[in-house]
Amino acid sequence: MTGPFAGLMVLDLSRALTGPYCSQMLGDMGAATIKVEQPGVGDSARAWGPPFQGGESAYFLSVNRNKRSIAIDLRHPDGASILQQLIDRADVLLENFVPGTLDRLGFGYEACRERNPRLVYCSISGFGPVGPDRERAAYDQIAQGLGGIMSITGEVDGPPMRVGIAISDIMAGMFAAYAIAAALYHRQHSGIGQRVDTSLLEGQLAIMTYQAARLFATGEAPRATGNQHPTIAPYGVFRASDGYFNLAVGTEDLWRRFCAALDLADLRDDVRFATNRARQAHREELAALLAPSFATLTVADVVARLNQSGIPCGAVRDLRAAFADPQVAALELVHHLDHPTAGAIQVVGPPYRLSATPATVRTPPPTLGQHTDEILAELGHDAAAIAAFRAAGAVA
Repeated sequence: MTGPFAGLMVLDLSRALTGPYCSQMLGDMGAATIKVEQPGVGDSARAWGPPFQGGESAYFLSVNRNKRSIAIDLRHPDGASILQQLIDRADVLLENFVPGTLDRLGFGYEACRERNPRLVYCSISGFGPVGPDRERAAYDQIAQGLGGIMSITGEVDGPPMRVGIAISDIMAGMFAAYAIAAALYHRQHSGIGQRVDTSLLEGQLAIMTYQAARLFATGEAPRATGNQHPTIAPYGVFRASDGYFNLAVGTEDLWRRFCAALDLADLRDDVRFATNRARQAHREELAALLAPSFATLTVADVVARLNQSGIPCGAVRDLRAAFADPQVAALELVHHLDHPTAGAIQVVGPPYRLSATPATVRTPPPTLGQHTDEILAELGHDAAAIAAFRAAGAVA
């Protein structure tokens, strides 16, 4: 492996989406990731469907490549002993249990640090490790609602609307991966690990950025503005004769070029639209005047004319069309893997490139306990010991 995390061992005790997304990011960068799952049950996402491929949840398949699975009963004494052996060797431990759960099992941060001072121990929770809500359970949509993003998503004066992906889960996983990388860099110089904490709620508030700035500046909570940008015009979704497209006229130079590209000299010279502030103040009038021009053109016509003038624009596509784009093919974002039960599967690859240490998609998501024997053998257990663990119910 050539990834920057090659040689690192990640012990992933997480499940569902946020933790597995984090460990998949680390695995793509070369880390040897071991997924610890409950015998007979496994990661809860294994049951999330339809759709299923060969009995495997498409949801699970999307965030668990580049990992090996070991099925351990952590409440069995032998299972706990096996996990401890893994912790002793690990560089990173990742978990997303309700705070306090692993402490009660004997695998909290302090206990793990005592045995392995170099361990980077990362916990992802719904609400963080402190405060009155620390032990509350959370799923993505709960965090979306509490974190404010649903209040600014949707049509003007419409009901709150969730984002179409589990954005709080994914963002918490991404922030966790970033923090783990920072902790590993610190360990490289100091020789010691540390605890990393993040949560769905914190991630949701962190991505509010300029919306939070509007609140801080005015004291008023931003509201949903539909598909139109809250401070720039014209910037949003518009309709052509055969579909919808996005348009972003973010500067005065772009406004002039936009008007020239669509033969809209009368709008360019109209004092109501002379500056972005003026266009924002007359947003609805501008949209009404643009609509007839757009209605005479197809989406392809609009995009071709505006692209030629350097105006940011693009069709509003479904996922089938998005992944069929030649640009996506050129970026090699879709990877094909052979799964032992699902057969040929496709996954979305890493969205970045490192010239010297590239991310790689190496192995398909594991079946439950697929690598139990292999990992136990690496820990020094012979076939007889492994058979005894299995007979006792410590592993599967």
